[in-house]
Amino acid sequence: MFEYTVETEKSIDEAISSLEESLKEEKFGVLWQFNVQEKLQEKGLDYDESFRVLEVCNPFEAHRVLTQNKMAGYFLPCKIVVYEDAGKTKIGMPKPTSMIELVNDESVKSIAADIENRLIGCIDKSI
Repeated sequence: MFEYTVETEKSIDEAISSLEESLKEEKFGVLWQFNVQEKLQEKGLDYDESFRVLEVCNPFEAHRVLTQNKMAGYFLPCKIVVYEDAGKTKIGMPKPTSMIELVNDESVKSIAADIENRLIGCIDKSI
């Protein structure tokens, strides 16, 4: 699977708040939060389920991976989504290890695995 997704009983806003706290513990910050539902509705499209995309980054890790291979920058910042699906709140992300395979560089695979494990830990703590 290219992704990691969990379900929580929390609301979208509660899940994001909890996620932001766990990310801070790993020195990741939320650079930007994109509210897809609002943007689609703003453009006149009917979309009634909440869907948010968080772009997250740890500057030290971004520096480390870019120093090894600039092509890895195509996958920065990391994305975490929080959304409603059939009345349930889900939190998920594309796995950095799946994405980094496209770069085909062994030197960045261990970095991607470390980042992935830390982000999964943050997601799991937030549910």
